[in-house]
Amino acid sequence: MLIERHKGYAFTLAFRILCNREEAEEVCHDAFLKALKSLNNYRYDAKFTTWFYRIVVNTAISRKRKVKVYMEDINEIQGDVSFATIDRLPIANEERSRYIGHALSQLNEIDATLITLYYFKEMSVDEIVGITGFDKNNIKVKMFRARKRLAEHLSLALKEEVSTLL
Repeated sequence: MLIERHKGYAFTLAFRILCNREEAEEVCHDAFLKALKSLNNYRYDAKFTTWFYRIVVNTAISRKRKVKVYMEDINEIQGDVSFATIDRLPIANEERSRYIGHALSQLNEIDATLITLYYFKEMSVDEIVGITGFDKNNIKVKMFRARKRLAEHLSLALKEEVSTLL
């Protein structure tokens, strides 16, 4: 029952980090096995999803580090770009999803995970703290920067559409 309930989103999280379908499937499998073996360590005062998604994220990040050691340099980006402008783009939902998916795949694993957890899974900052282990203020800063980088990747992909909105 737990596998059926969480396999879709576990795959989505792993895929956002790894950008590879086969690797994401293996990470999900490994994460479910780790969760099963560690079920006796689960604290029932915490949400199961928070505990389990943290296992997925950590497993995916570990896998990505083994495969590719390169880390993207974090640079300050000037100007304020709103994530909300994405919903106003004059493109079809299917095409919008494709652009967003491509832009997410260009982000580093932490940025993609934070965006996915907050916007697609609609988790609170407190829940994300439980999954990632980052400090609450650190999450807010990372989210701010991740949104800027996502908007930058989208603007590169969409050029005129985004520049007319900004």
